[in-house]
Amino acid sequence: MNSDRRNWRLGLTMALTTAVLWGMLPIALKVVLDGMDAWTISWWRLAVSMLGLGAFLAWRGQLPRLGDAGRAGWMLLGIALVTLVANYVLYLLALDHTTPSVAQVVIQLAPLLLLLGGVFVFRERFAARQWLGFIVLGAGLLLFFNRRLPELARPTEGLGLGVILMVAAAISWAVYGLAQKQLLLHFTARQVLWILYVGASVALLPTATPAAIFDLDGLQLAMLAFCCANTLIAYGAFGEALHYWDVSRVSAVLSMAPLVTIGCMWLIERAGFGLVAPEGLNALSIVGALAVVAGSMTSALAARS
Repeated sequence: MNSDRRNWRLGLTMALTTAVLWGMLPIALKVVLDGMDAWTISWWRLAVSMLGLGAFLAWRGQLPRLGDAGRAGWMLLGIALVTLVANYVLYLLALDHTTPSVAQVVIQLAPLLLLLGGVFVFRERFAARQWLGFIVLGAGLLLFFNRRLPELARPTEGLGLGVILMVAAAISWAVYGLAQKQLLLHFTARQVLWILYVGASVALLPTATPAAIFDLDGLQLAMLAFCCANTLIAYGAFGEALHYWDVSRVSAVLSMAPLVTIGCMWLIERAGFGLVAPEGLNALSIVGALAVVAGSMTSALAARS
């Protein structure tokens, strides 16, 4: 009983840590985007994660042996690599056209798309309550964008383009998640991430300008450092949460990330820090965000039953 209670506390703590870090991430990225392009930010995040996680795996004697992957494993690694890079870059390109709260609300489509992918690829069951969660999330998105719906009708500029890019980022993440699920038959989760970090860092290098880091001001440099550390710490906490808790509970807690983003944006605006432009969300937008979170939680927890 004491062990179960300890696991419950540790799982909750790690899941909440991940949700808070992921909720703060788009705000920091938005600051860095004022001084660095999406490709270079992605390269720095992936390269630092590659070095940090690589050092940890080497210390533990757990560096992967790529020869164990086999032909199917290499194909899956290729799919995961392309979709992971696409997710990182598309998220930042979308964020450049939207606000942090919009980004974090729309990206909530990703776990639901992953669940749907499991239905079509792995023939997994999609329960009635999961469909209910999907409908609630869709209604929440409409409420969230209540007074900005005309902007969504212009998909080549501004908010409309940003939302389309964010949906593409969510699709990329879902495909990556499906590939990673199969890769876990060959490697541990940390090994998969490290292999992908290495490949992604090499793939992005021709499009990135690492020396642009010297053009950042103090605040932007601090936010970039936070984003790099966020990638390492958040994924580490996420892995630990899955160790102590089941996937559905962890996913339900992570669904709260948009509320963290909205809360942080409100605090920044109230404090007058001026880090990012005010979002001007109205009451219906807040209700919509809550509905998105509720829909995502419902689908995640329904998968457990």
